[in-house]
Amino acid sequence: MEIQPNPQLLSRDYNSENLPSGKLEGVIKRYLERTGFREFCPKAVLFDMDGVLMDSMPNHAIAWQRSMASFGINMSKDDAYATEGARGVDTIKRMVKAQQGRDIDEAEAQMMYDEKTRQFGMLPKPQIMDFALQLQETIHHAGLQICIVTGSGQRPLINRLLEEFPRVTRERLVTAYDVKNGKPLPDPYLAGMKKCNVEPWETIVVENAPLGVMSGVASNALTIAVNTGPLPDSALWDAGADVVLANLKEVCEFMSL
Repeated sequence: MEIQPNPQLLSRDYNSENLPSGKLEGVIKRYLERTGFREFCPKAVLFDMDGVLMDSMPNHAIAWQRSMASFGINMSKDDAYATEGARGVDTIKRMVKAQQGRDIDEAEAQMMYDEKTRQFGMLPKPQIMDFALQLQETIHHAGLQICIVTGSGQRPLINRLLEEFPRVTRERLVTAYDVKNGKPLPDPYLAGMKKCNVEPWETIVVENAPLGVMSGVASNALTIAVNTGPLPDSALWDAGADVVLANLKEVCEFMSL
């Protein structure tokens, strides 16, 4: 399916004094009110990976449950989705503290995360999300930069992203190993903006998880939530999303017609 860029979102600058009415403009108006910015001039789109570009969250949930069980940690499917977006080592530290009452260092957390990575690698290869490639082509042809901002440290999945997404480059990729403070803090998306040399009012974030949405909102980017998982839309609205859509097809339609 060929999707033509919509100049209303991708090729126009907006300011707080000349917004017409309509769904798109309403989202931008609320964004400007939220941030206090006078203009929105999109130049880059920052994507999360798991659950946005790759249908990998079901595999992550299984790998989390199996790996943590081997260390005496009870982690449910709901836990996996609720903590999606955070650095894996941070999730492990919190789970160990809550269930075993002890603080672990980065090395022990990384050792446990390595087992989670091993379990993930044993599962079937996740599929690319429908419309993910088309959406990135639309954005690229509209002249915007593309950057990936993920809390994942799954190197095989990251390498596959680089191989199968023509518009993704290593120079515009932020992973769990690139930041000290992960989502929901703004650091990952601020790092993505730095790689693209853009400001928050020049940035769109596409996320699927509450922690990721919080990170995008905290970075002051316009944050689109796409609900590809089992959580209710209200979880994404409550995280502060500027708009919540059902899938990447709706994101395509929102950005371009």
